[in-house]
Amino acid sequence: MTAETSDWLVISVSTAGAPATLRVQVWRKLRSLGALYLQQSVCLLPALPPVVRDVRRLAGRVREQGGTARVLPMAFTAAAEERAVIAEMNAARDAEYAEVLERLPELHRELAAEQARGNATYAEVEESEADLARFQGWLGKIAARDYFGAPGGQAAREAVDEAAEALKAFEEAAFSAEAHERTKK
Repeated sequence: MTAETSDWLVISVSTAGAPATLRVQVWRKLRSLGALYLQQSVCLLPALPPVVRDVRRLAGRVREQGGTARVLPMAFTAAAEERAVIAEMNAARDAEYAEVLERLPELHRELAAEQARGNATYAEVEESEADLARFQGWLGKIAARDYFGAPGGQAAREAVDEAAEALKAFEEAAFSAEAHERTKK
């Protein structure tokens, strides 16, 4: 998703006087949206329709539970400032994409190790499918908050696609091994 907007939201939230769990809920939601914190309890997000909807819902929940929330529209008066904020948001997404790339080789190592042990089985395929699904889900969550097309996204998508291909090859090896075992009986 790439934002084509110069409209932004400034979100200010205080959970003082509200249940303690609300603070964590607010933090998680704003983090999942990719909010850029300007200072404690004040953050910035692009004013895209799904973001606006989620922020309004969050603000309503905060108010219902005794906290305070303000959602203010904003536009940058200097293009350089907006570019700097976008660069900072892209850097945050790139760090997340880099973590995917850092952890993904473990899946490749696991597949190679199981194959080397002659353990290409359906059970291993299922386990590796679950691992791949976690990477795909993680990548999807990052991409959902990658409003400006962070450069690291392409490499992360390609790496996850390569892992899917490696798993497909492993699955074919498992199928062949099990078919070979059935013919020996």
